[in-house]
Amino acid sequence: MAQPLTQTTPTPPTETPTPTPPPPPTTAAPSAAVTDLLAELAALDEPKARAINARHGDDFGVNLSKLRAIAKRLKTQHDLAVDLWRTGDTAARLLAILICKPKALDLSQLDTMLRQARTPKVQDWLVNYVVKKTPHAEDLRVLWFADPDPVVASAGWALTVDRVAKSPAGLDLPGLLAQIEAQMTDAPERLQWAMNHCLAQIGIEHPEHRVRAIDIGERLQVLKDYPTPPNCTSPFAPIWITEMVSRQQPRP
Repeated sequence: MAQPLTQTTPTPPTETPTPTPPPPPTTAAPSAAVTDLLAELAALDEPKARAINARHGDDFGVNLSKLRAIAKRLKTQHDLAVDLWRTGDTAARLLAILICKPKALDLSQLDTMLRQARTPKVQDWLVNYVVKKTPHAEDLRVLWFADPDPVVASAGWALTVDRVAKSPAGLDLPGLLAQIEAQMTDAPERLQWAMNHCLAQIGIEHPEHRVRAIDIGERLQVLKDYPTPPNCTSPFAPIWITEMVSRQQPRP
């Protein structure tokens, strides 16, 4: 394996985009601020970036560093964030996530937003930058984990990965491993990725389950042949676990 390995979390595999339903109709025309920001984002859209993002199921072409610069300029503006989200535009929703007040959103609003966030980047940012910062994260983890929609369920698994790493008390880790063993091979790609991440996280963080986690990965062979860029960690769970555990060992 190439050294040094600088990326601790492998990049999720490319998947066929899930058709995105149209945003719900709004009762009022966008404000001037929203209109101006949509125009600014459109001007920053780069065809090459859009083409690259499309291969991963996303539908925007704005450079994320430039989008973050806009968010830094705007600072926190929750009402504006709500209006940006309502446009249904992916770049606008990413900007909305960066300028909203997470704790101003209740459980029902967060659940609705997650179900509207069909593209991988919006879902990832919503879970990591918003949901995890609210007091509703655990209730939503439980709700989404069992959802029949695999895209929604993947968000529940993503929050479970966070619990495995940071607050595993109360989690049934053997039960999670059994569910992964039974379901991961045939799971849709985004859900499969989240389950694989959970498998690796259990193996990395919990030595008592490491042998079983590696064994499950070896037998299922999920993502074994996934092309991994130089200096990045393979998403194949046995390699991922072994590499991350080796980094935890004290250097001689």
